Amino acid sequence: MFKRIAMTGFALLTLCGPVQAETKIGFINNQRVLAESPQAAKAKKRIEKDFEKRDQDLQRMVKQVQTLQSALDKGASPLSETDRRNKEKELSDLTRDLQRKQREFREDLSQRQNDEMALIFEKINKTIKQIADAEKYDIIFQDAVYFNQRIDITDKVIKALGDGSK
Repeated sequence: MFKRIAMTGFALLTLCGPVQAETKIGFINNQRVLAESPQAAKAKKRIEKDFEKRDQDLQRMVKQVQTLQSALDKGASPLSETDRRNKEKELSDLTRDLQRKQREFREDLSQRQNDEMALIFEKINKTIKQIADAEKYDIIFQDAVYFNQRIDITDKVIKALGDGSK
């Protein structure tokens, strides 16, 4: 009896078939969006401008350390032992200060880049959601091992970001 019911249920499922709704899927290439979006380009320019002076100061310090090191290595001018120790201490202090400032620069730059990326991804995700709602996508992937080019909507997102940046 159970076997007959199971067979009947299976036959009904087979005959009726599943109700298939059209699923609309999209894919976004995040790296392309970041590389081509006007927001990312503007953020990069802002960061470069904001950190330009500090970078130049660091470059001057590097040259100063190199000059001092070169003068000590060459021994071009005969220095007294006291003068030599003073120059070596100056070099050591300058090198330590340079390393500290370089570390602070890298940390500040990294933090600023992370902050800017967070803002950009917020804008990207908002834009993707607007496109998904407007075009009735069921799901949009931002990462995939493989995707078919026909579901790639990266260009739409980049264009929408460009239109929204004006």
